[in-house]
Amino acid sequence: MEKHEAKVRAFTVYDCETARIEAKASETRWRSGQELSPIDGMPIGIKDIIETYDMPTGQGSPLWDGHESKRDSATVQALREAGAIILGKTVTTEFAASTPLGKTVNPHDPRRTPGGSSSGSTAAVGAGFIPVALGSQVVGSTLRPSSYCGCIGFKPSVGAINRGGSYDYLSHSCVGVIGASLDDLWLTAKAIVNRVGGDPGYVGLIGPETLPSAIAAKRVLVLETDGWSKRTVGAAAAFDQFLKGVAEVEFVGRDHEVMLEDFEQMITGIRTLSSTILSFEGRWPLGGYIKTDETKVSATARQRFCDGKDLKQKDYVAALERRNAIRETYAELTKEFDAVITLAATGAAPLGLESTGDADFNIPASVLGVPAISLPVLSDGGLPLGLQLIGKANRDAELIGLAHWFLSKGLRETSR
Repeated sequence: MEKHEAKVRAFTVYDCETARIEAKASETRWRSGQELSPIDGMPIGIKDIIETYDMPTGQGSPLWDGHESKRDSATVQALREAGAIILGKTVTTEFAASTPLGKTVNPHDPRRTPGGSSSGSTAAVGAGFIPVALGSQVVGSTLRPSSYCGCIGFKPSVGAINRGGSYDYLSHSCVGVIGASLDDLWLTAKAIVNRVGGDPGYVGLIGPETLPSAIAAKRVLVLETDGWSKRTVGAAAAFDQFLKGVAEVEFVGRDHEVMLEDFEQMITGIRTLSSTILSFEGRWPLGGYIKTDETKVSATARQRFCDGKDLKQKDYVAALERRNAIRETYAELTKEFDAVITLAATGAAPLGLESTGDADFNIPASVLGVPAISLPVLSDGGLPLGLQLIGKANRDAELIGLAHWFLSKGLRETSR
């Protein structure tokens, strides 16, 4: 970090002095056999929409610059109880949406976007600064930047990890966990849920205390999504080559599964459905932010608020009904298959910092509310590209087990 953070700019604030003190205390606990958890002493970055009592939570917005809530989020409270070291806050796009107001760069090529909205979390892990960071996802904010930055990005089932104190109030939002290894990622997620559970009313992340054993895949659906036609040549070739290299798995596409073809048609244009739901739900707190000082709210956010104001409750109800129908169809479709596989992004991270990239490959898993994970096993032009596995609702440990197995088939080391 001392050597590279000035270039990567992954953090809004960090405190190495306190981290060293806490690391020494953790070392003492381990030496005396009194460690608090398997992640006692692990340095972790926290996306800057998630509250920390000792550091500002700025939401990537000048309106919230320097804001201190004086409390920890549920996730941060749990991490501290587990002995983890909260190293700092990581850059987010404005209100964890699509406008990158920070200057975080991709650690593999500073001319390129790190993705978003969990820009700093994935950049910090991808740069090797920290082993784990927390993010969030409502559209593609964990999966896509993880793909671009060459780390493992886990979007759990909706409700699996407690969102209390995280400024993402939307109905298919969830906390994301980003890691350099699957083991650290799972241990972190379990450490949180063991202490604060999932969202109220949800069962929370279920599974073993240690990394789930590898589960060999047998039958896997290949999902094309709206992003299929936007794949770069390199991304298409890398994906096809990977599938051919895992000969023991039966990969089934829409040409051989009528129900999958029908489902693909059902999710065509799913971005519009997602936008309708999120725009209606986002009228608060955006309306209050704009009223406070619209000059400190981006034009994109102001337009999103206007889009929401134009919607009627009947539009929202119709969108929720369609989302439920899609979820029911997906559950039926995947009964005879282990998982769904696709790309985590259309290609390597795009040049420039003005955009966070195309989310079309990520929207389906978000709308479905099921677990999904981006694995750093592909490359496009020598840059990281994620392989996305999509699982079944509330069967997150099963997806992690499948990811464990797929990683053994194609883990690619990306030079930093």
